[in-house]
Amino acid sequence: MILGKGAYLKQLTAATMQMKSVEVGKEMTGSSPPSVFIGSYNYPDIYAGPMITPMHGDTGIMDRPEDWIACHRTQEEIIGYRMNLVRGKRLTNAYDLDNRFVDKLQEIVLADSSIESEAAFESAPAGFSFSEEHTPFGPSAPLERFEITAQRWDRSLEKVYYDTDLLSREAVLGLHRTGTPFSTIQKAFSAGTMGRGENRHLVPTRWSITACDTMIGDNLLSEVKKCPVIDTWRLHEFSSLHNRYAVLLMPTAWQYEWTEAFLHVLGSEEYVFSDFEGHKRKTGYSPLGGCYYSCKMAVLEALAQEHRQAGAIILREALPGYVPMGVFNVRENVRSAMREPATEFEDIRSALAHISGTFTLPVQRFITETTLLKDSLRQRQCTLSDFALPRSPQERTDGAAGTA
Repeated sequence: MILGKGAYLKQLTAATMQMKSVEVGKEMTGSSPPSVFIGSYNYPDIYAGPMITPMHGDTGIMDRPEDWIACHRTQEEIIGYRMNLVRGKRLTNAYDLDNRFVDKLQEIVLADSSIESEAAFESAPAGFSFSEEHTPFGPSAPLERFEITAQRWDRSLEKVYYDTDLLSREAVLGLHRTGTPFSTIQKAFSAGTMGRGENRHLVPTRWSITACDTMIGDNLLSEVKKCPVIDTWRLHEFSSLHNRYAVLLMPTAWQYEWTEAFLHVLGSEEYVFSDFEGHKRKTGYSPLGGCYYSCKMAVLEALAQEHRQAGAIILREALPGYVPMGVFNVRENVRSAMREPATEFEDIRSALAHISGTFTLPVQRFITETTLLKDSLRQRQCTLSDFALPRSPQERTDGAAGTA
C-alpha cells in the first residue's frame, strides 16, 4: 500500500532502471557544462564532485533546465543529455573549503561557459540517478585525480564570490533580480561561493534547490502582498513532458495550494497529493517536497512582474510516460504556464468546468483531495454536481504526451 508521495516516487524511480547511461573507462577527458553535484548522505561528511561529459566544447544545454521546456526539448532528449553526464565524487567535509579540490568545484560553478576537464576514477563509473528533487545524471565513481583548464568567470558570480560581507540570501536575491538563471544561482550557492566568509560551506544539491526556491519565493511574496488584487478569475494552462498544468488565479489576497495527480504512470494507479498555505507563509517543510516551493516561486515570480496579487490554486497531472526528473520540471512548466495568455472567467464554477473538459482526472476528485479549492467552492455555494462529466481518460491523456 502506498502511504504517501515519497513512497510512490520511489516506485517510479525504480521503474527507470531500464535507462542506459554513457559508458566510460577509468580515465576520461571532456567538458563540464559547467556542473557539480553535492550529495547529502551522512552530512556534513559528503560526496562532492564535478559532472563531466565525454564530449568537448559547449555542453551548456546539458545542465540548463531553463532552456529545455522553453526550447521544446523532448523528454528523451533531456534524459539523453543527463545520462551523458558522469559524476565524479570525493568524500569531503561540507565546512572544509580550504582545499584545492573544493577550489576546483567553485571554479566550475563560477565559470561563464563550459570548462574542459580531465578525470581519473578509482573504478569505471557505473549506474545512474533519477529523482523528483534533482535532475538525473549518468554513471558515477570516486575520483583519483581531477584537473580543469582555466576559464573566465561570470562577472555577477565573481562579484558575489569576492564580497565576503554579503549574506547568501542577499546574494541569491540580487542575482535573481538581475536575471541570472535559477540553475546558475543554485549551483553557485551549493558550492559555497556565497555568504559571509566564515559561514560559507557546501550545501547538498537537493537542499540548495529548495533553499533558493524558498529564498526567492519568500522575497517575491513580500512584494506581491503589497500589490492590488486581480479583479477576475484567471486560468493559465500548459502541457509538456507528459504533464498537464492548470494555474487558477483567484481575486483574493495571497493563498496557495499545490495539488498533483499521478495517473496510470506505473499501471492503474491514481494518486492525488495536496498541500496548501493561507495568507501567512507555511511553517515546516511540505510533505510534497521541493516541487511545492518551485511551483510557488514560479507563480509569485509572474505576479511580481505584473505587480498584482492573487490567490493561486495549481493542479498538475502526471500521465503515462512521465519520469521523475527533478523539480525543474515543475518550476519551468509553471513558468511556461504563466507566460501563456490567461483565460478569464466570471466565477470559479466556470473555471473548473473548463478544467474538467481538459484534464484526465475528474475535477470532483481534485476537489475532494484539496483544502483551499474545497473552501473556495463552499464559500460560493458550489457543489460537486455543478461540474460537467469529463471526456474519457484516453482522449485527454494524449494531449500532454508530447512537448510544449
